Amino acid sequence: MEIKLTKRPKSPIIIDGFPGFGMVGTIATEFLIEHLKTEQIGKILFEEMPAIVAIHKRKVVEPFGIFYNKKYNVVIVHALGGSEGTEWKVSNSILEIAKMLNAKEIISLEGVGSTTEEDKSRTFYYTKNPAKQKKFDRLSIKPLNEGIIMGVTSALLLKVEKTPISCLFAETHSKMPDSKAAAELIKALDGYLGLNVDYKPLLKMAQDMEQKLRGIMQQGVAAQQQKDKKTMSYVG
Repeated sequence: MEIKLTKRPKSPIIIDGFPGFGMVGTIATEFLIEHLKTEQIGKILFEEMPAIVAIHKRKVVEPFGIFYNKKYNVVIVHALGGSEGTEWKVSNSILEIAKMLNAKEIISLEGVGSTTEEDKSRTFYYTKNPAKQKKFDRLSIKPLNEGIIMGVTSALLLKVEKTPISCLFAETHSKMPDSKAAAELIKALDGYLGLNVDYKPLLKMAQDMEQKLRGIMQQGVAAQQQKDKKTMSYVG
């Protein structure tokens, strides 16, 4: 694991989103990166991850990019690639960044499988901080009373000690990228942090990001299949 930072903002809020149910965390952080006019200030490198990179609009899309918005003093960790098998190392990197920057809080964005047939996605929160609980309650966001959390977020909850951590979850009915659930997550986050999100173009932008991520995912699968074919030809 290697963390590369070109800037070190002081005491920011760290927001992370990783692929999971409906790619909700990835879509939400992608929206924040574009909406907040962020600059890339670093990246996380893992030699354990497949050596695959995406090109979008003639630019390299980092599997684990670190972005910064000065106005709100927010650092966003945007993960495009999967983290299966490296959840503990990825969580260690998030905690290391929080330590390096003396972060005020970590906010993890996640999708959770829906247990209802309703089309509308509900949002939930989890935090152990009483003051933050009251803030979420005032926003009419329900606490997650029962559930199973997997992946990087679960590793963070088990390992974090000093930095306060909050989690926002949005229900999704889809295993494919779900822009509607991501939009609900952004609305909840906006209420919590006051980021002044313009809701009118939100869903349209989220749908564009969904198409972008879907295309990148398909390219990644195709690249991995091609790699597997080459490996088989070497063996056989």
